[in-house]
Amino acid sequence: MDSVVSDAAASGGTSFVEPDEPSQPWQTDRTRAPIATKIVIAGGFGVGKTTLVTAVSEITPLQTEALMTEASEETDDLTDTPGKLTTTVAMDFGRITLDDDLVLYLFGTPGQQRFWFMWDDLVRGAIGAVVLADTRRLKDCFPALDYFESCGLPYVVAVNHFDDSESFEPEDVREALTIAEHIPVLIMDARRRVSVIESLLALVGHALAETPE
Repeated sequence: MDSVVSDAAASGGTSFVEPDEPSQPWQTDRTRAPIATKIVIAGGFGVGKTTLVTAVSEITPLQTEALMTEASEETDDLTDTPGKLTTTVAMDFGRITLDDDLVLYLFGTPGQQRFWFMWDDLVRGAIGAVVLADTRRLKDCFPALDYFESCGLPYVVAVNHFDDSESFEPEDVREALTIAEHIPVLIMDARRRVSVIESLLALVGHALAETPE
């Protein structure tokens, strides 16, 4: 895992800083080995993946944000996100420790189609994925849904509620996206740590339920 983070940082990540002092039990007690779990955060362009990782990470997150230029005007639709000035061009990375010894490593995927070639590398070794959805443009999450269905990776759908978006019930979103009944559909706010943790816990539980004994 360390090599993955180091390689990513060396290839253009803007910042990745470990805390000066250990803050988790498994960091100070060498007899306790943490359960390390990789989770992928996916979804369409501007849906809130970077915001989610930033809101919940206990370390300074690695981000590969680049300023948007006129060259992307014809490919990146900013109709619903007019204030967006940057975009992820490689990945986001963060870490959160749950239940003392359960460590989740979060990898946020780039949303634009021209970066989809990276997904195969980012999902390798993951136990599951959180697919973020925006009710103003639900169709943008179809590529992620299709991808995880095709590779058999367990996932949950988390509807990121924006202030100017209309509120819908989870079952309405399930019907609109034709999501199977056994797949959790959640309403969350990527800016709120507690809301993000609830979504991550839902994914961990779903992934465990989907894993053959």
